[in-house]
Amino acid sequence: MAKISAFKAIRPTRDKVHLVAAKPLYAYKKNVLEAKLEDNRFTFLHIVSSKFSQDASTKPNSLERFNLVSERYNEFIEDGILIQDDEPALYIYRQTHNGHRYTGIICGASIEEYKHDQIKKHEATITSREEMFINYLDIVGYNAEPVLLSHSKSPEIDQLFVNCMQERPEYEFTTTDYYKHEVWVLSKEDTLAFQEAFEDLETLYIADGHHRTASSVGLFDKRKSNGDHFKNEESFLAYLIDENHLDILEFNRLIKNTNNHSKEEFLRLLNDNFFVETIASASKPLSEHELHMYLEGSWYRLQCKDQILKNDHPVKSLDAQILTDYILSPILNIHDLKSNKDISFISGAEPLEKIESKVLSGEYSLAFVLYPVTISQIKKVADNNMIMPPKSTWVEPKLRSGLTIYNINE
Repeated sequence: MAKISAFKAIRPTRDKVHLVAAKPLYAYKKNVLEAKLEDNRFTFLHIVSSKFSQDASTKPNSLERFNLVSERYNEFIEDGILIQDDEPALYIYRQTHNGHRYTGIICGASIEEYKHDQIKKHEATITSREEMFINYLDIVGYNAEPVLLSHSKSPEIDQLFVNCMQERPEYEFTTTDYYKHEVWVLSKEDTLAFQEAFEDLETLYIADGHHRTASSVGLFDKRKSNGDHFKNEESFLAYLIDENHLDILEFNRLIKNTNNHSKEEFLRLLNDNFFVETIASASKPLSEHELHMYLEGSWYRLQCKDQILKNDHPVKSLDAQILTDYILSPILNIHDLKSNKDISFISGAEPLEKIESKVLSGEYSLAFVLYPVTISQIKKVADNNMIMPPKSTWVEPKLRSGLTIYNINE
């Protein structure tokens, strides 16, 4: 069963929500971030950005920096920019962009169910990053960006959405990137109805937010061992959405050099395991086991030969793993995708022209464009307790920070 918890969200006042809600810091270019901080005193970025303080002596990810984040967060509450609901509730959040509608429930997801593999993962976390987030949560005391969890289709849940969204939303605003955001605060009766409906689901899957989940679990374990425990620590902030409504895009690869191989030699080496042909212009692969490559101003189609296909294996059958096993590692000497400086990643949401420009500028020597994985492939990996290659998926929707903040210390 999927146990979801209602909570008393700390959230912006209705008149300021469009000013407060923000993308995560990494989503902004430096000049854009600086402009937003200068022009909008209400943006949540003032809380999480290092530029909110005149004290430039604190280092990124230091305890001193986290304390400053906590102080600025408390100032937003004291100034009435953020307020807390009086009663626990669930929250419907709908995001609309370019004809796509993403509708789901913001709630507390169970740490116990994560520990018992009822909330499944498909990505490994980095211990140092996980520990950093644990320290961050311990000091600031809140979750501001929900973990994205997917679930199987439920006609009962679908009908509840229809019923509850007849009312006018508490929030309704459009951001400058043409995303429309709507939030409904559910009544006690509707909250209970959703909780009962989700209990019929056996499993949830982490679609995005593995480090945020692991750090919430780590904080729970840390505080429990110290005898310092709050009820809200038993859950973490999550956004639950029907797996059929997710958009899963590929993560493409940019490579610094050809490992001293000439173009001709490199193409010859590829021919051992791929059918290689030139294509006229930039395009994305049309099917699984087809990779596109950009090298020295030309595009190529690489079709996997049968000899390298392992379709019964959850991970080795993935194109990202095939690329690593038969090109990146043996030919280009790139073995650890997490640490190697010769490889970078660019999401499938970016246009192919951007990939071309990065290669033509000399910043990179070549690029690989992949076919997106499916939700079925992600679930197969998770169900078998395996891990996908790093940067295998770019999942949308990407959620805003600061809309419904989860108070851990409650």
